[in-house]
Amino acid sequence: MRPFSVPLPAVLAGFVAVLVGYASSAAIIWQAASAAGASEAQIAGWMTALGLAMGVSTLALTLWYRVPLLTAWSTPGAALLATSLHGVSINEVIGVFIFANALILLCGLTGLFARLMKIIPHSLAAAMLGGILLRFGLQAFRNIEGHFLLCGSMLLAWVLGKAFAPRYAIVGTLLAGIVAAWASGDVVTSGLRFSPVLPEFIAPEFTLTTLISIGIPFFLVTMASQNAPGVATFQAAGYQVPVSPLMIFTGGLTVLLSGFGAFSVCIGAISAAVCLSPDAHPDASKRWLAAIPAGLFYLLAGIFGSSITALMTALPESWIQTLAGLALLGTFSGSLYQALAHPSERDAAIVTFLITASGITLLGIGSAFWGLIIGGACYALLSRVART
Repeated sequence: MRPFSVPLPAVLAGFVAVLVGYASSAAIIWQAASAAGASEAQIAGWMTALGLAMGVSTLALTLWYRVPLLTAWSTPGAALLATSLHGVSINEVIGVFIFANALILLCGLTGLFARLMKIIPHSLAAAMLGGILLRFGLQAFRNIEGHFLLCGSMLLAWVLGKAFAPRYAIVGTLLAGIVAAWASGDVVTSGLRFSPVLPEFIAPEFTLTTLISIGIPFFLVTMASQNAPGVATFQAAGYQVPVSPLMIFTGGLTVLLSGFGAFSVCIGAISAAVCLSPDAHPDASKRWLAAIPAGLFYLLAGIFGSSITALMTALPESWIQTLAGLALLGTFSGSLYQALAHPSERDAAIVTFLITASGITLLGIGSAFWGLIIGGACYALLSRVART
């Protein structure tokens, strides 16, 4: 391999890509792991496993293809897990991770990814995601009632960031929340520990209802809302990426590491876009250089995963909920836009959205699955009537 040097703008782009990714959704990962019943040490181990997995995959894929192939966890998938895992044992959660990522691996091996996305109308997948994310947005604004200084300052920082520096809006929101929480005396530093934590292996347990109610929606959300936009991001930037090999690599890696808490390793979209911009490198053929420091920063974040978890436990829960809700507003609004973009699919999309957002459980199966099934039935019926 020929030696290469990484210019400073590319290093900064890689750092910002990782920082934005962690700032926007580390709180959501923490919520998902907490919902699964993981202890603080286990959550720290999950963050370590995720950081190491994303670092290794980013470096390997980027150096092999000479394309800035940043990987990322599935933020929409984490949001689904955070709202679906209550009452599910942690062993069953690991079983869900393995099952969903095995399906992703299967899609890569068989080339079914593109065909699968055609079977499910994109508007219904977007509506399902919108229903999942609704409660995050509601919780972010509901917290203003009891934590006005904290949540109000975070909202103000987010609005100002969106107006003047959209790329750093969530980073500013995170920092504003920390300052406000510290000023209010809500930061608990007595339990802070900043030592590396090795991931703990958890044996999987597979139950049919859990795999259907959580595993299948998690798989669909990850593919439709993370991998598909990730591939589209690269295509829009003029890069032709090998979709099936990427699914095989990321899916296989995650199956191997699921037992340690690495719930998803996907094709990056927002984080990758940072390294795909001209700010990373004016020459598009050399922007892959920005992904090299990004992979190294991922590895550092993995090694110090316990520090991220310690910060999450030191800060008030309202800070985590508000940060998560504001970080997901862009994804939520985009999902609603896509769900309602086509008038002929709008009624079925609304049904999917409302059933998913309702949080109902039927036959032990969660609302995301039923939203997709009932919404899909409405779509099929209305489409057939419209053609006659």
